[in-house]
Amino acid sequence: MKVFNLSILAGILGTPAMGCDLCSLYNATEASTGVGQGFYGGAAEQFTRFGTLQRDGRKIPNDGVFLNSSVSQVFAGYNFTYRFGLQFNLPVIYRAFGSATARGTESGPGDASLIGNVRLYEKLGENFTFSCAALGGIKFPTGNPDRLGGPDFSEGIGGHDLALGSGSFDGIVGTSFLTRWKHLFMTAAVQYAIRSEGAFHHQYANDLTWAGGPGVYLALHHNYTLALQMIVSGETKGKDTFHGLPDGDSAETIVYLGPQINFTWSSKLSAQLGVDVPMSIANSGVQVVPDYRVRAGVSWRF
Repeated sequence: MKVFNLSILAGILGTPAMGCDLCSLYNATEASTGVGQGFYGGAAEQFTRFGTLQRDGRKIPNDGVFLNSSVSQVFAGYNFTYRFGLQFNLPVIYRAFGSATARGTESGPGDASLIGNVRLYEKLGENFTFSCAALGGIKFPTGNPDRLGGPDFSEGIGGHDLALGSGSFDGIVGTSFLTRWKHLFMTAAVQYAIRSEGAFHHQYANDLTWAGGPGVYLALHHNYTLALQMIVSGETKGKDTFHGLPDGDSAETIVYLGPQINFTWSSKLSAQLGVDVPMSIANSGVQVVPDYRVRAGVSWRF
């Protein structure tokens, strides 16, 4: 299972004197993207329920195999200027899993990462906004990879699904954008993980993750905003390798769709809550695949 966050880094800058709505939008973006010099931090949670067995993209009978995955991300960052900043992320993972004959849990810190982000371009107007950003960084082998060296738990759940870390240093690159016309907006972000060989000669496949979609501001006030957004998200990866040989039960492409609520207060607080339901799942071999996932997050600018 992958543990990567998509960071919507695009931001806008403006002057509050340009109007109440624009002031609210400015404050909302400051809060939700960490734009502006100084420190920020927060936490994010993603719970995913895996309860369906698939063989090569087709559903097969499931005799009690399941995996509940909870990934809590703690993050802290500092923006040296309004264009460039660094962010440190540490996931804390809890997984409960079982089959018809056995059950178990795995918990602990995952692989930490240090990400640099830079705003490449921005344009701000009374009715129109556009901003784009880029990110790049490194993931460290801080999580326990011991499950990679053990046997599979059951059909559909392998050691690579349960390991808390990869045992490898990996690269992360990505980009994002935000655009707005009056009360309508759209965000999008793409992130690519470049994997290296880790513990027990296991190498996770490079993976591409994306998220984005249209939204509308339901409330725009000087001190707070409330927005509803429809998010299309997903990920795609090839087969992992073990001692250079492909793992037949590890490739997948998943597309999710679901609503997200965004709330900001002043230019300090940002909170999100979303639900994702898989629309399409293609996988290799036999894997337990997601039924749904729930996401929540909160951040605070100091």
